[in-house]
Amino acid sequence: MRRGRTRAPRSASQKALLPDADMMNAQDSTSTRPYLIRALYEWCTDNGFTPYIAVRVDDSVQVPREYVKDGEIVLNISYDATSALQLGNDFIEFKARFGGKPRDIMVPVGRVIAIYARENGQGMAFPPPVDMLAPGAGGLSSGLLDAGGTPEGTVPEPSTDEDRVVQLVPTEGSASPADEPPRGPAPAGGGRPSLKRVK
Repeated sequence: MRRGRTRAPRSASQKALLPDADMMNAQDSTSTRPYLIRALYEWCTDNGFTPYIAVRVDDSVQVPREYVKDGEIVLNISYDATSALQLGNDFIEFKARFGGKPRDIMVPVGRVIAIYARENGQGMAFPPPVDMLAPGAGGLSSGLLDAGGTPEGTVPEPSTDEDRVVQLVPTEGSASPADEPPRGPAPAGGGRPSLKRVK
C-alpha cells in the first residue's frame, strides 16, 4: 500500500489562478534578435553566402568611424573577413582589418538593423533602435575621436517616419506572367551557350 499524500487533480479554473513558474511574461523574455542573427548567419555560411550586417551607429558601437555613412555601417561578418567572431545575446564582437589595419569591433545586438547575404540580398531587417524613433533624436556626439585621434563630425539626424518610404521590391522569380514583357523566339541551337576560339 502506498503511503503519503495524494493530491486531487486541479481543475482548469484552479490552474488559471495559480502562477506557472515555467511560463514567462512576454516582457520578461529575452529578445529574439540575437537568435535570428545567429540563425541567418548560419544559413548564409551553410549556403556559401557572405553574411553582412547593417548597423545603426551611436556612442555604444565600436567601429571605425571613417567608414560610417549616414549614421550606418555595413560589416562583413564572414569567417574569411573576421577573427574571434562572437555572436552573443548582447554584443557581436570580432576583429577585422579596415584599410589593412586590424580593428576590434563591438556592436550591441540592438543596433543591428539587418542581416543579409551579399550575393542575393536575402535576410532580415529589424525594427530600428528606439532612439531612431524619437523625434529630433540626434546621431553621434561631436566629441568623438576617430582612430587617428582627430575629432569626428556628427552624423546627420535620422529621417522621421514621415520622410521614410517603404516599398516592396520584387525578387527574381516573383514577377507574375502579366508583368513580364513577351519573350521572343528562343535563340537557335537550343539556347545553349557556346564559345568561339579566336586566334
